[in-house]
Amino acid sequence: MEKRDTQSAFFGKKILIGVSGSIAAYKIPELVRLFVKNGAEVKVVLTKDAVNFVAPLTLSTVSDNDVILDFVDDTQVKWNNHVDLALWADIFLIAPATANSLAKMASGFCDNILLATFLSAKCPVFCAPAMDRDMYLHASTLKNVRTLKKRGVHVFDTEEGELASGLYGLGRMQDIQLLFSDIERFFLKSMPLFGKKILITAGPTYEKIDPVRFIGNFSSGKMGCELAKQAAHYGAHVDLILGPSYQIVTHPFINVCHVENAEQMFVECNKRFNNCDIAIFSAAVSDFKPKQIIKEKIKQKSIVIHTEPNPDIITELASKKKDQFIVGFALETENEEKNAIKKMQQKNMDLIVLNSLKDQAACFGYDTNKVKIIDRDLSVKKYPLMEKSKVASLILDEILFKRNYYASIKEVL
Repeated sequence: MEKRDTQSAFFGKKILIGVSGSIAAYKIPELVRLFVKNGAEVKVVLTKDAVNFVAPLTLSTVSDNDVILDFVDDTQVKWNNHVDLALWADIFLIAPATANSLAKMASGFCDNILLATFLSAKCPVFCAPAMDRDMYLHASTLKNVRTLKKRGVHVFDTEEGELASGLYGLGRMQDIQLLFSDIERFFLKSMPLFGKKILITAGPTYEKIDPVRFIGNFSSGKMGCELAKQAAHYGAHVDLILGPSYQIVTHPFINVCHVENAEQMFVECNKRFNNCDIAIFSAAVSDFKPKQIIKEKIKQKSIVIHTEPNPDIITELASKKKDQFIVGFALETENEEKNAIKKMQQKNMDLIVLNSLKDQAACFGYDTNKVKIIDRDLSVKKYPLMEKSKVASLILDEILFKRNYYASIKEVL
């Protein structure tokens, strides 16, 4: 089986697909493959007529689950419980749905396991009709579609095109990629950060001394990239401002902007800050830069570098905030909590994540981190060493909790 995408909206979702007897059934293995590739678990129920158009073995192979054909399997020793199936699913997609199946669904008929499962379903039900033009436009079919919609079934529109009969018109099942995207959108809307815009900085900054040397640090950008991926997994649209790093982030909800130095990072953050709901400043930004960049490679064995301060990105931007939530990071080697709290208060943050160089296998360059999360009420939450992906989830969960908490306070006031 293909590796499942743990950052997809489908990850961990249970999708039940009911296939009825239409030529469009041959497209369903590709849809199953898309769901599975993106992290879903898929089970398939076939009507007896659907077997004429798509092989159960094909669907079993791409779903990695047994295909259900009847209430009792071929061996006559196993009962396929339609109630358990319906309770198992997060959604039930009936595709293709023939005119006959639509009519039975609207009327409450129950003469096969697909229909019995439909009548037992408490999860959201989606339906993708497929039939010839005149059948689709017949008054009885249109009435059945309206009835199902009134009962809460999500019925997709059909597409216009060439049909199996040779006619041209409405009746084609919606394109597989569109079905996939529409169901993905449904899952995204249920995610905690759906519709939110998050600005995240990550990685180091490099401040040039000459063409081959720079002032920098050992940050890899892993923590910030994990935050970006987890935020996208929660449904947010993310602007990731990434300093020099080997990290590769590809996600349709993440816009990656590569920068080199602190000034460039500040400019890119400033462009996006006013439109974000949450800003997470996890980059290890250099506090200073050379006053002058030497044009040619320096030959001397020892040199004196005169520096000047870089813009303090958080201080500059956090002073502008309205209803935004600001998160910063601190790396301290002494008086850790005291210095982190001071930094949070001075820079107008809502939350600060404290790293420590004293912990092994934590912070720069590692896949793991050990942090403390401190809020404006000076509550300190300490966590053990864990994967940075898990740390990212903890930070975002803390933000969600605080956002809801502050919202409830405002409603009371």
